[in-house]
Amino acid sequence: MKLLRRRAARVETDPGEVALHARDVRFDWTDTPLHWMPGEPVASHLINALNLLLPEGERMFCAAYGEALPHVKDEKLREAMLGFIGQESMHAETHDKVLREVLIVNGVDPAPYLRQAEYLFRRTLGPDPAAGDQHLVERLAVIACLEHFFAYLGDWVLNADLEGFDADPRVADLFRWHGAEEVEHRHVAHDVACYFGVGYLRRVAVMALVFPVFLTLVARGAKFLIHQDPALPDLGYPRLLGHISTAMWRGALPSVPSLVRSAISTLRPGYDPGSVGSTAQAVAYLALSPAARAVAS
Repeated sequence: MKLLRRRAARVETDPGEVALHARDVRFDWTDTPLHWMPGEPVASHLINALNLLLPEGERMFCAAYGEALPHVKDEKLREAMLGFIGQESMHAETHDKVLREVLIVNGVDPAPYLRQAEYLFRRTLGPDPAAGDQHLVERLAVIACLEHFFAYLGDWVLNADLEGFDADPRVADLFRWHGAEEVEHRHVAHDVACYFGVGYLRRVAVMALVFPVFLTLVARGAKFLIHQDPALPDLGYPRLLGHISTAMWRGALPSVPSLVRSAISTLRPGYDPGSVGSTAQAVAYLALSPAARAVAS
């Protein structure tokens, strides 16, 4: 049983098809603490680990879609891909600023972890003309799997009671703005993968690889941040996992069972990304996001 209830009920009125576009945002990171949920330092670092992974990952998404676009003749899908690229580019730029204006300012040197992220996303998952078209298709399949989890996390953060943990409102808005756009464009990566012939068996195989690797990378990112945090002991993995489990039970993190159920849902032959989250709720939040409104005002 969780100590905190979910933050808000979903908005259920379906707005219909939404044209994707990048939203400019403005964050002031002055004096943002590393422990942006003061009573949950490990949970703060685990979520902050996404700031280490996301910029390089989302740049890879954009590069792969840039390669794929010339092969797409469906104008509706092309339009969605261009909107997706615009949103992911803004996500990468915004999280990159967090690295410089929050982590480095608070004494964390992200460079060692970032070098590993660069190797993964630029070399392992980057373009390789010698590998042929199937290398691009495999990358599109990986993106579709990752985007499922990003939509899941977006739905979670939109409904999580972060305020119950006295979360810094700027960091909460960062992840809710990003999460809302992940929910909003959750269908695109799946549709692109299907367009390029990623069938059921390949989707299952790629998900079986991506799911544990993604969890491992986030856990390693959290351990990396904790190691550089003078306010915390240098936790080994067993103790770190214990702290993470406690934070999950409290509701400061999504639970492992819900993550596993989410992964398993993609194995259904009729899997539809529309089952993850609510477009109406996402659009409603994006209309109210303080960072987006700061630019509009």
